[in-house]
Amino acid sequence: MQIDHLARVYRYDGIDLPQPPHLSNDPQGLRAYHATLYPAILNADLVDAGVTGGVHVTEYRRAVGTKG
Repeated sequence: MQIDHLARVYRYDGIDLPQPPHLSNDPQGLRAYHATLYPAILNADLVDAGVTGGVHVTEYRRAVGTKG
C-alpha cells in the first residue's frame, strides 16, 4: 500500500489562489483572505472539484441567479 499526500489548490474563475501557510487549516480564515483579493468569494459556493494532476482542487463558484 502506498500513501500519497495531495496538495490542496483553491481556484476562483480559473485562477489558482495563494495560500498562506498559517491559514492552510482554517477554511473560514482562508475564505476571508481570498475575499480580500476577489470580494465575490464571500457569496460564492465552495465546491470540491476532485483530484486533477496530483492536486486536490477546491473551487469558489459564484451563485448565478436574479437579484431582488
